[in-house]
Amino acid sequence: MSIRRTTSALAASAVALLVLAGCEAPRPERTVATATPSATASATPTPTPTASATPTAPPLTGAYTPTGELIPLANDLAAPWSIAPVGTDGILISERDSAQIVLVDPAGQKRAIGGVGGVAASGEGGLLGIAVHGDGAERRLFAYFTTDGDNRVVSFPLTGAAASLALGPATEVITGLPKASNHNGGRIAFGPDDKLYITTGDANQREGAQDPGYLGGKILRLDATGSVPADNPIAGSPVYSLGHRNPQGIAWGPDGTMYAAEFGQDTWDELNIIVPGANYGWPTVEGIDSSDTRFVAPIAQWGTDDASPSGIAVVGDTVFMAGLGGERLWTIDATGGVQTREFFSGQLGRVRDVHATGDGGLLLITNNTDGRGEPRSGDDTLYRVTLAATSG
Repeated sequence: MSIRRTTSALAASAVALLVLAGCEAPRPERTVATATPSATASATPTPTPTASATPTAPPLTGAYTPTGELIPLANDLAAPWSIAPVGTDGILISERDSAQIVLVDPAGQKRAIGGVGGVAASGEGGLLGIAVHGDGAERRLFAYFTTDGDNRVVSFPLTGAAASLALGPATEVITGLPKASNHNGGRIAFGPDDKLYITTGDANQREGAQDPGYLGGKILRLDATGSVPADNPIAGSPVYSLGHRNPQGIAWGPDGTMYAAEFGQDTWDELNIIVPGANYGWPTVEGIDSSDTRFVAPIAQWGTDDASPSGIAVVGDTVFMAGLGGERLWTIDATGGVQTREFFSGQLGRVRDVHATGDGGLLLITNNTDGRGEPRSGDDTLYRVTLAATSG
């Protein structure tokens, strides 16, 4: 593993969630889940405002639910994996197999603004998560992808605007992350503390998820420059949490609580609250198991046929979770143990990523052209989902 610098300078709280009982045999029943993060874990680092941060509206609060309206913004995407808005210039989409970064502009026109070199797309690997960081001339696109020998993160300056938006030369951020035909992780996002968070799968090395020296089966935390923050839970290490199988979605609530969605093996998929330095149990446990106090239990779990979770987003107190195998959108409300709900079942096929728009809306991409779905006319599609506040 090597960590490189880029050219630009760029809470855990207990939540009780009631999960609806399953009604389709032989799926396991969904259960009530209450997770109390380890008392020995350190508190989530306090977000530090940056001078270049764009002023934003106060965070939304309360519960939100889809209104039922799906607004298509772009069609005919090829195995799209991740959504990254770029302000008034539009929305960037990563395509896993083509290794292209596609811009959907405000008029709904789409074009490739550049390709990511060195991508070796095979199995679940390829061009995966993307995230935009910085403003103006400091704006950069970060990308996680699979090569012939590893998984890695690089960043590109974003040059021009709107019709002229393009990628500049790549700079390595971190290399040498474990790769395999599957369990590659691949989600990246900047947290409220302005740090870069990276999910890595166990790369089929199950026991490695418990080894702090193995960077698979982890959530990592770095500065945007690629250096290890001084306040990471393990000094000198990018490891932020361990004991993961294949975490696929990360997002933060308005109070700074970090959530992560995780692929299970044969029994349970999970939604976790992430505590710095905490251990989430894989491969010793899967799903809720309160008998082993070494591990933090998920706050909600689903049978693997119901979810196969991917990207997540938080609007107010509601977590929105994309379902690949489950072929639906899940909502999990953190307002007093509200039941989880499902939306758009049977309407979209596989759902790969969701992203909050910041104005009470949601972006969503389908993923039916990745070799595991059943493509329909126009697939894959980027949608906007309208939301309505139900409390707050």
